[in-house]
Amino acid sequence: MTVQTAYDKAEAEGRAALVGYVPAGFPTRDGAVEVARTMVDAGCDVIEIGLPYTDPMMDGPTVQDAVHQALVGGARVADVFGTVEAVAATGVPVLVMTYWNPVDHYGVDRFARDLASAGGSGLITPDLTPEEGGEWLEASDARGLDRVFLVALSSTDERIETITGACRGFVYAASLMGVTGARSAVDTGAPRLVERTRAIIDKAGTGLPVGLGLGVGTGAQAAEVAGFADGVIVGSAFIRRVLDAPDLGSGLAAVRSLTEELAAGVRAGR
Repeated sequence: MTVQTAYDKAEAEGRAALVGYVPAGFPTRDGAVEVARTMVDAGCDVIEIGLPYTDPMMDGPTVQDAVHQALVGGARVADVFGTVEAVAATGVPVLVMTYWNPVDHYGVDRFARDLASAGGSGLITPDLTPEEGGEWLEASDARGLDRVFLVALSSTDERIETITGACRGFVYAASLMGVTGARSAVDTGAPRLVERTRAIIDKAGTGLPVGLGLGVGTGAQAAEVAGFADGVIVGSAFIRRVLDAPDLGSGLAAVRSLTEELAAGVRAGR
């Protein structure tokens, strides 16, 4: 199943898609796979696997803690591909969320080849712009991989047009100006950002779905976002459940409970 197919399936069921994030290697190599599989089993439609990186400039303290734990545990790029392969075996599309430096260092075409071989669907690249992504655009075309770029509250219509024109799979709308992390409320500018982005997509006729992330952490927030976006993206809230748990079993139970709450939310929002 492709990412867009997963979004289309959710739309056909009258709901938004639920997208969950966990870094590879957190809380351990095998633990990350268990967390992701639990998300899938409890209702996630798409999984993002984070590539642990030493300079996570867009990540808030919760994701930073998880990434640090993964790096201390020895997580490497090979572990990312291994995690992708294990999670993709569940049948859901799996994207890698990564800063560009590790991909560039690994070798862009080599990274695309190994990601495709692992069954991955593509990349979300928060710090790469389409103008600087020529090598990735070529490699993703050659390997049939999705490429997900971000639009922000500060993006002009012209900028949104450029970004969405380079996307495949879905467009990632960042709901706030700042780092990742669950918030008490969704930014009031988020619906307008999605509306502007969708209008530009509709004009181009590409039919790309728009997923909204950064700040969502409860079923009520998921329902709110599902009322105007095609997908609800959740990361820090899942990680916090694992960080706060006394052991992996308790963490998995907490992840399952949150996923079920969010899955109910994306249905209630429609």
